[in-house]
Amino acid sequence: MTELKATRDAYGEALVEIGKNNKNIVVLDADLSASTKTAKFRKHFPDRFLNIGIAEQNLINVAAGLSTCGKIVFASSFALFATGRPWEQIRNTVAYSNLNVKIVASHGGISVGADGSSHQSLEDIAIMRAIPNMKVIVPCDANESHNAVLAAAAAPGPFYIRLGREKVPMITDPKHKFRVGKAEVLRDGDDVSIIACGIMVDAALKAADILQKDGVKASVIDMHTIKPVDTEIIMKYARKTGCMVTAEEHSIIGGLGGAVCEFLSENHPLPVYRIGTRDCFGQSGEPASLLKEYNMTPENICKGARKVIKMKK
Repeated sequence: MTELKATRDAYGEALVEIGKNNKNIVVLDADLSASTKTAKFRKHFPDRFLNIGIAEQNLINVAAGLSTCGKIVFASSFALFATGRPWEQIRNTVAYSNLNVKIVASHGGISVGADGSSHQSLEDIAIMRAIPNMKVIVPCDANESHNAVLAAAAAPGPFYIRLGREKVPMITDPKHKFRVGKAEVLRDGDDVSIIACGIMVDAALKAADILQKDGVKASVIDMHTIKPVDTEIIMKYARKTGCMVTAEEHSIIGGLGGAVCEFLSENHPLPVYRIGTRDCFGQSGEPASLLKEYNMTPENICKGARKVIKMKK
């Protein structure tokens, strides 16, 4: 049976690991540390942890101030509130000065489930992508989450790392070196490329298995870094397969699909089908039911793949 683990759990463990090796690591939270898992860091390093309260704008301002004193600051809340409420502070205070602040947000996407649309962040990748200097990462599993946090701590400048709430299957090797801006090819096929991030990477692999039974060979690419997006791998597989499907737990507007299409439209136009929510809000429900309701299943990816394969002929 495939091991299941939440990406947010891996985040908390990674914080403890880097906290032991670097006394400049400081963690802030918006009174959600039990859910974001920063409580693990607080337990080990209470003198380097601050609960700012339900005040995300202040959270970002404090993070910015500490970073100017040489601290590497991790600031956490739920994805909707970490990006939506303090957007101006992130843009003008953190990103404009290219400060060393890592915003790591949990509960991204529609799989938050029963918390409903008010807590389902479907626009956060888009609004973080639009900010200059900001790097945007969406890990597909707990191993990748752990390694992405270590990579962000080691690199200067602002990062946005988006994590989920639910436990997800382990896909990547824990020993694999995470490289910011370098995608991972998980499956190599000639007929269609499926580029995915977050929980949709597992769905993409399942879709490739279904397509294989019909004689369709699909490449599956784990695009964990949405910005800077790996244009080298996009171009390589655009030329190899001639059509693409993107899959993300986010609006198709401004996220992974948008990043891929923006590059291709200027450099190598071809048929692309985007899987994600389509300019709508979510609703309360079980995560699996919501993914089905919003056409974000392996079967939907297959449907998109068959459509773009026909378009290229």
